[in-house]
Amino acid sequence: MQLYAGYQSLVTLVIGVVALGCEIFAFVDAVRHPENAYVAASKRTKRFWLLITGAALVLGSISVFNPIGLLGLASFMGAAVYLADVRPALRQVRGLGGRGRSNSGW
Repeated sequence: MQLYAGYQSLVTLVIGVVALGCEIFAFVDAVRHPENAYVAASKRTKRFWLLITGAALVLGSISVFNPIGLLGLASFMGAAVYLADVRPALRQVRGLGGRGRSNSGW
């Protein structure tokens, strides 16, 4: 039974570290883009997304050992919304890649 608890703790820690990595990446990416890119992409302001991703980073670092708890899930969701919705729009506006920009016909 102790072996199972050890594996469970290890898996929980790995999930927490991966979630924290996503939160760090989201915050650094939000800092990297200029304010006018957010406006051009019709998203909320840079300050708003820095606040969301910064709060996610702080809460995620607090809850790295319990990522399945309320704080861990809330922090990951803030970063996930930025990464899934805002980041692709910013990259498309800035011409840094994205879907539909190739000439291959796909």
